[in-house]
Amino acid sequence: MRRTRALWEVFVRRFEDAFRQYRRSRLTAEEAGELLGMSGRQFRRLCVRFADEGVEGLRDRRIGKASPRRAPARELERIRQLYRDRYSDFTVKHFHEQLVRRHSYKLGYTVTRLSLQAAGLVAKASGAAHTVRGVRADRCRACCCSRTVRHTAGSRAWSGSSTWWSRLDDATGAIYSAILVEQEGTLSSFLGLTETITKHGLFSAFYTDRGSHYFVTKGSGGTVDKTHLTQVGRALRQLGITHIASYSPQGRGRIERVFGTLQNRLPQELRLARIKTLPAANRYLKQRFVPDYNARFAVPTEQPGSAFIPYVGASLQDVLCIQEDRRVGADNCVTWKRRSLQIPAQGHRRHYVQATVRVHEYPDGRLAIFDGPRCLVRFEQNNGTQYVAAQAA
Repeated sequence: MRRTRALWEVFVRRFEDAFRQYRRSRLTAEEAGELLGMSGRQFRRLCVRFADEGVEGLRDRRIGKASPRRAPARELERIRQLYRDRYSDFTVKHFHEQLVRRHSYKLGYTVTRLSLQAAGLVAKASGAAHTVRGVRADRCRACCCSRTVRHTAGSRAWSGSSTWWSRLDDATGAIYSAILVEQEGTLSSFLGLTETITKHGLFSAFYTDRGSHYFVTKGSGGTVDKTHLTQVGRALRQLGITHIASYSPQGRGRIERVFGTLQNRLPQELRLARIKTLPAANRYLKQRFVPDYNARFAVPTEQPGSAFIPYVGASLQDVLCIQEDRRVGADNCVTWKRRSLQIPAQGHRRHYVQATVRVHEYPDGRLAIFDGPRCLVRFEQNNGTQYVAAQAA
């Protein structure tokens, strides 16, 4: 209160001084208004009121009166009740978007935030969130689409234990692939890579953490061993994609922020849509969530065009799969994960006993046996436990 009174007294003294100089023609109305931080028209209006009413004429007559643009109290109470009943786990921004989309809401985001904060439903951001960034500058984005694709994954409870998995373009911030799986690993990585390359084409570089399904590391937290490749590393090399390992959290800052956005938005939207199964959730991701996310958050590239190139060559599914060599037994069978896989009779060879063949395991659970480039047989799962031979490709 004392500070407000002191500021008022300072303003009155400054106005009286400017008013005297204006009356003596030493200042124009525009010059006097500029000294007081107002327009010349407003200064002339205050001069008339000062001459008629004295100092009281300088007071703002809006003080103590409700603004004609004030949000309706009934509408504010409606959104607060909606937040309590249905959206209490939403961020304010996400809540405001849902209000506009689902509830014919017309008020702005700031009004919504202030209303929720005034009701004690949302905490105010700490001062640290508004401080100036440090000396370290943000890393520049890639100049065009698909030069670098970044990966993130992590766990978040949703209808049981689930893992988020996504691919993000470094230039635009658009999501190319997002999948919910029970557990992240080699096969889930192949799923996302297949989806990205099938839809868009080959990209130049793949930036990931140093997870064991991506790299072999020399000790915990050590450097990656580029001579011993994982299944993912082998597939990327076969496709001509450079695999880049992340050694610092700062290098993953952009993709981690996207992951945080996914954590704060997708579970809530799945709850509103009453989705409780992984297949339904993944359909929602592809058909609704990812398109909406890219339309809202993706940014234009510095240069037009795209660096994606069409994939040509061997079957993509036979590159993005687990590949391991096996020695054929005396019964012309191959053992794979405690299951015996029979190689059928081949027209070009009587049997494969003691020969070395290559087994492919695909992300959807199917298997295949290869002799070099020749597919000898493919197997499909029957009830998830038995493998049934299908026609060779």
